[in-house]
Amino acid sequence: MKNLKMNAFLLAVLFVFLGGSAFAQGDKKSSAILEAMSNKYQKIKSFKAAFTYLPEGGKPLKGEATVKGTKFRLKMAGQEIFNDGKLMATYIKETNEVNLQDFDPTAGGDLDPTRIYSAYKKGFKYAFLKEKKEGAKVLEVVELTSTNKSSQVDKVQIEVNKADKSINSWKIFQKNGQEVLYKVDQFQPDVTVADTYFTFNAKQYPGVEVVDLR
Repeated sequence: MKNLKMNAFLLAVLFVFLGGSAFAQGDKKSSAILEAMSNKYQKIKSFKAAFTYLPEGGKPLKGEATVKGTKFRLKMAGQEIFNDGKLMATYIKETNEVNLQDFDPTAGGDLDPTRIYSAYKKGFKYAFLKEKKEGAKVLEVVELTSTNKSSQVDKVQIEVNKADKSINSWKIFQKNGQEVLYKVDQFQPDVTVADTYFTFNAKQYPGVEVVDLR
């Protein structure tokens, strides 16, 4: 379940920061907001994001994601996922164990970050909901609703800063009734990161148990 939550985050973050071409049909106001937001972010080649993850009824958790093209590394809830585009390694700190498996971009369905463009291009419509204030910020709220019956996601509500079109937060409503809020705490665009950063190195984790699932 933790891996599912992690992939849900990656889906959301890649969508809102990079997925301008993936928008489906919607009203003019929501379309203008999403296009402006997308134009701001779509030239970003890599990024590092710190975020707060808040499941409904649960305690807030902190996380961090670094993304470069199809490669990503994600830290959250005692786990760390390394993906170099070919091999995915999931490290569990509590047990000092890492699971290795071939990265299959088709396995995650709508929750796979490498399929975000096609997933949203085919299955969502959107609408402007409202403006709201958060401190000195004015936020524009847009809701994306799934039209794909097989999707695990029912809808996503995105809050966009009206002044600079940056992402403030997004909330994922899953069809099983679960709700998850992600809030951006810090965002660094175009970070310099070596490809080796996305590959798990057992030498850096003394005594780690390697479980090869390939």
